[in-house]
Order: sequence, then structure tokens, then C-alpha cells
Amino acid sequence: MTERSPNRTLSVGMEVGLPVLGAVALAVVLRGLYPPGELDTWMLDPAAVAGLCLGGLLWYASHRLVPIRAAEGPLAGLFGLANSLTLLRGALYAVVAGFVVVPPGTRLAWVPALAYGCGIVLDKLDGTIARTVGRETELGERLDMAFDTFGFVAAPLVAVLWGVLPVWYLSLSAARYVYRSGLAWRRHRGRPLFDPPDSDLGKYLAGVQMVFLTVALTPTAPTTLVRTAAPFVLAPSLAVFARDFLVVTGRLGRER
Repeated sequence: MTERSPNRTLSVGMEVGLPVLGAVALAVVLRGLYPPGELDTWMLDPAAVAGLCLGGLLWYASHRLVPIRAAEGPLAGLFGLANSLTLLRGALYAVVAGFVVVPPGTRLAWVPALAYGCGIVLDKLDGTIARTVGRETELGERLDMAFDTFGFVAAPLVAVLWGVLPVWYLSLSAARYVYRSGLAWRRHRGRPLFDPPDSDLGKYLAGVQMVFLTVALTPTAPTTLVRTAAPFVLAPSLAVFARDFLVVTGRLGRER
């Protein structure tokens, strides 16, 4: 019988144990913070939904992003200061996701805006820390992108279900998945892919989206004004995704 190495055993344990522990911990903490009388009237528990979402994010982080290195350990670099803040941001976005099962008139209506807004602050903070007191790593960049993408699913979905944003705003949530799927399909077909454009425009527009979604989730924000501004905020972001895809696939910006 082949003996399993200690590092591999630890890796498997963390790939399963870390997501389960994170999911249970977040669900228990939120269940203690949310008013039980109000929670008991809903069909699904937002604390449990948030825990499941965080568990999925942690599984992705541990299983897909963390290399198994015998010398450094299976989770090397995951719990540095910058990455820890990124993981905390993931937990906050999971809290937002839990509100997809919560009606808009609840006393907890401020929680999604506060959680998502705090996530924005941490998004800026973890990058600053990585560039100054730590170091920027591929793991950190991929974690950051994964949690940003999840946040752009959770926040618009809650806003749409609460009637604040129109349903077509969910095209923002689908944009990155469509983009990545398109590139994967071309790679599968053996077609060439090129470098994306060297531009920070996408990052600036992502910041605008984060601020707009925080405002949209704020209970006191005028729904009419939010809906009026929505197409003007959404269109540039979708245009940048389209531009990047055309450049990466060689349809734009290359001599034929």
C-alpha cells in the first residue's frame, strides 16, 4: 500500500477543513448577531447562505489557488497580512450574498451596504499593504480577482431582487464569466490569444461600480435616481470587457 505523504494529507485536510470551518464559523457568528425573531419568519436563513458562499470561496482559494509545496506547506502565503484582508473581504461579500433570501423591508436592510462598503475599503487596503510592507504575488492577485468577481455577483443580485436595480444590470455579473469562457473556448480550439491592453481604465471603472453598488444597496438611496444612473454606470464597464476580448482575440489593435 502506498503511504500518503504528510504534506499531501495536510493539503487534503485543509482543502476540506478550511472551507467547512470558515462556513460554520461565519454562519454561527451571523446567527448570533441577526435578530432571531425576524430570522425565524423567513424560509431560508441568510446566515447559512452566507456560510455556504464563504465555504465555496475558501474551497476555491485552497483547492484551486494554493500550490502544494513540500518545502513551504500547502497553504504557503495564504495567511499573509494582505491575503488575510482579502479573505476577510470575501467573508463580507458572503454576508452580502446571504441577503438574496432576505426581503427588502427588513430591519437588517443596512447590512449589505455596510458589508459591501467595508469590502471596498479592504480592497484598497490589501493592495496597498501588498505593495508596501509585503509583496505582490500571483496568489494575491488571483484571490483579489476571484473575490472581486464574486462581489460583482452578490451585490447586483441583492439590488435586483430588492427592486433597486433593473434585471439587466446582472449583465455585469455575467461579463467576466462570459469573457473567461470565451478565452477558454478559443484556447480549446487552438486559436491564438494575445496580451490584454495596457490600461488601468478597467480598474477605475471597477471602482466606480463598487461605489455605485454600495449606494444602490443603501436603503435611503432614491430608487428612481439609482435606476436612472444605472445604464450610464454599466455601459462603460461592458464596453471595456468587449474591448479587452477583441484585443486578446486579435480582432482589434493588430495589423492584419
